[in-house]
Amino acid sequence: MGSTDTAPATGDELWEVVAAVPDPEMPPLTIADLGILRAVDVIDDAGGDQPTVTVQVTPTYSGCPAVEYIEDQIVEAVVGAGYDRSQVHIDRVFSPAWSTDWITEAGKAKLAASGISPPRPVVATEPGTTTVEIRRRAVTCPRCGSTNTEVVSQFGSTACKALYRCGDCAEPFDHVKEL
Repeated sequence: MGSTDTAPATGDELWEVVAAVPDPEMPPLTIADLGILRAVDVIDDAGGDQPTVTVQVTPTYSGCPAVEYIEDQIVEAVVGAGYDRSQVHIDRVFSPAWSTDWITEAGKAKLAASGISPPRPVVATEPGTTTVEIRRRAVTCPRCGSTNTEVVSQFGSTACKALYRCGDCAEPFDHVKEL
């Protein structure tokens, strides 16, 4: 069937395997921490000799350069869990659109622990729209906890991050932009 002699992972086991795939642009996070993993389904078609695995992911944005790499890593993880590559399907789900609010609390803690300022909450103003309230809310330095910070560049090490500097500890740091 796959690359192992044991039975393939099913249900929660397969979810855990896929959920552990790291995000290549923010390696402290898994795709589950990032909130882009939507579903992992094993469909056992009685007429087929192997079950089909369908994994649903929501890219952080439609032009994300890492999405194909992430999908390849998902396929490799599922193959490593005992499935045949030809039976793995990745579905990109664009609705609802991903939001930084989907990053788990554990994911935000991992970002801060690695020196990346996590995004602030996005505030819904009316159904179907969102507004990011950033004018009065300061970005917190992940190193010293100060809010005496300033933006250095709206473009950090990746398109989804901005570069900031702390006025107290003088350290530069990335901040995940709110979406």
